[in-house]
Amino acid sequence: MDYQYIDKALSDPGVFVEHDPHPLWRQLRQEDPVHWTEGLVRPFWSVTRYDDIIAVVSEPAFFSSAYLISVPSAPELEQLTPEMLGSGEMMLMTDPPLHGAMRRAFNRLMLPRAVGRFEVPGPELVREILDEALARGECDFVLDVAARLPMAFICEIMGIPRPDWPDMFRWGNMIAGNEDPEYQVDSGSALETRQQGTRSIGNYCIQAAMERRGGDGEDLLSVLGNARIDGRFLTERELAHNGVLYVGAGLETTRNAISAGLLALLEHPAELELLLQDESLLPIAVEEILRWSSPVTHFARVATRDTELGGKQIHQGDRVALWFPSGNRDETIFGNAYTFNVRRSPNEHIAFSKGEHFCGGAHLARLELRLMLQALLKRTKQIELTGKVERLRSNFLAGIKHMPVRFTQ
Repeated sequence: MDYQYIDKALSDPGVFVEHDPHPLWRQLRQEDPVHWTEGLVRPFWSVTRYDDIIAVVSEPAFFSSAYLISVPSAPELEQLTPEMLGSGEMMLMTDPPLHGAMRRAFNRLMLPRAVGRFEVPGPELVREILDEALARGECDFVLDVAARLPMAFICEIMGIPRPDWPDMFRWGNMIAGNEDPEYQVDSGSALETRQQGTRSIGNYCIQAAMERRGGDGEDLLSVLGNARIDGRFLTERELAHNGVLYVGAGLETTRNAISAGLLALLEHPAELELLLQDESLLPIAVEEILRWSSPVTHFARVATRDTELGGKQIHQGDRVALWFPSGNRDETIFGNAYTFNVRRSPNEHIAFSKGEHFCGGAHLARLELRLMLQALLKRTKQIELTGKVERLRSNFLAGIKHMPVRFTQ
């Protein structure tokens, strides 16, 4: 396979709908692990080996998060400047020491102790969602199950009233699926779709957080409204960008992990049978699902100075794409990397990244995935696919849009 094809494929979100990108990453790991990629919009470095990805995320002074989140695959998305994306204002787009200050100021509701309070009400949320799907006997697992659980969790945590949940879901899809015709605004513009979704969530979060400023609420929008950095309250732009971050990350990534987790188990019935026989394997299985599915396909960095990575000279200003699914199948790190194994241990996957930008919602995502699998295993005798699995048109998120299934109780 020639590199020209690989470059086009990794830059084209349409390829990720119908084709498995893993053979492309595997070839790069073996032949050119830090690969200069002539993208559809602008060139960038593709980093495909586990150790090189770790090296980048461990050096925020050399590889900054403040300039972009992903490498654009549509020319019109190049119009999004770092400031428009949230540079220096969204926690995801900050470097130390500001990044650490933001985490300390308002990410406490995502810490293990805070997330642990959902161990009791969480199963009830799952039961409510599954009751409706199981009563019908079949459903679109993504829309009717996988998407509803993280929406309920993140909206409860943020203090968003239930009548507003559908709006959050629609706006979140517009941001994550801005290049997918199913979610685009009438104009068909990826840029307009993304901006409309971002503005809608951002304005909602500004209004709610400002209304709750000065109060004693324990929801996340109250926490954002009352958070202080260097003695000052967050600005309206900071409230908007971080509200978008929590809604988007809370809805999209866990939905994808739950959907991909069930799909992996259906495609590997022997592993599913192991879980049915021994529920104590669930926490280990969750880690393998995260490694296998890698819900975030890549994050991007920008080199702040000339440096070397994997034997290649990286120049100041170069864009660097970290392909997490590739790192999670790196044969030098994971034995039988292309085998789905619910008993895999140890499992130091990078589905949540590492270092400064280790996913702030990792504990919540693990809990949601475990609770959903636990309930499915207990309440169903058989689950089978009844139609085509439709994937999101994106090279940023490994999303599943639709997955029709039938349940036998």
